[in-house]
Amino acid sequence: MGTKITLKDLAKILNVSVSTVSKALNDNPEISVETRTKIKELAESYRYVPNNIAQSLKSKSTKTIGVVIPAILLEFFCKVLYGIEKEATARGYKIIICLSNELQKKESESIDTFINGSVDGIILSLAEETQKTKNYSHFYKSMNYNLPMVMFDRVSDEIECDKVTVDDFHGAYNAAKFLYETGCRNIVFVSPIPDISVGQARESGYLEALEELGIAPKILNVENYNTIERELTEFLKTHKVDAILAADEYSAVLSLNVARLNDYKIPDQISVIGFTNGLMAEHSIPSLTVVSQHAEQIGRESVKALLDKITGQTTETTHHVVETTIIHRNSTKKLA
Repeated sequence: MGTKITLKDLAKILNVSVSTVSKALNDNPEISVETRTKIKELAESYRYVPNNIAQSLKSKSTKTIGVVIPAILLEFFCKVLYGIEKEATARGYKIIICLSNELQKKESESIDTFINGSVDGIILSLAEETQKTKNYSHFYKSMNYNLPMVMFDRVSDEIECDKVTVDDFHGAYNAAKFLYETGCRNIVFVSPIPDISVGQARESGYLEALEELGIAPKILNVENYNTIERELTEFLKTHKVDAILAADEYSAVLSLNVARLNDYKIPDQISVIGFTNGLMAEHSIPSLTVVSQHAEQIGRESVKALLDKITGQTTETTHHVVETTIIHRNSTKKLA
């Protein structure tokens, strides 16, 4: 492996100062166009790569954002990441991504990785284990280092930081009312995430809507995605159901499949609504009506909130709430 070329090496080859090389590579007008071009061509020929650590020490900014997400297979988080990357790039920042895999220990290790000066701030969504244990001690490290942090989607009121969330309560509330307006009266709420803040907010919205409508609630909290088929099949045998409001996209698609496997016609006999407007929902058979959380917007808003803190544009703690919309497809009846 060849030795990495440095500014000093380039300066020695051209017989100029290191300062001249640095200014030329940064298009400083103090250096003539001819000299800048000559230095850039040499740097390119040697495949020169700037030392980001040295640059960050000099500028006291890494122009990098650390991102911690709990799961990579869920399309919602993929879309949020896309929004984060797009907004960060537009603002001249790069991102480093860590995956907690829903584990508190990995989430804590990610925070430790970022507080060593490698990033200017952190954007994260809480791991399921963290929300279950309610142990947030590892986040105080970030605060002790004065490292700005934005939480999105899964958040905690116990942590003083900027937050970007979805109005999950009204998303579920409106979905339940929508099902009622299409003629459904036996609406079950299926959730594999009862211990996560977003799952709890959606369940609360569902319960509020059914209470106002004078309908008895039916809640099926499943152990995980792998048990939905068995648990929902048993539930359908013992309960009258004409609609399923699922807490996320996977559980909605799986619920739709279970209903079809049990010879229910969708949506004539059972309507299904889920959360997250992903490819699975769009291309399921029939296509799935969803509560869209506008995941990409959540990513963009998270970056904006973080950079407002990093650049000193605001010192106040903010909480931005993204409204949901229902996208009607073929898994629910049409409004009369």
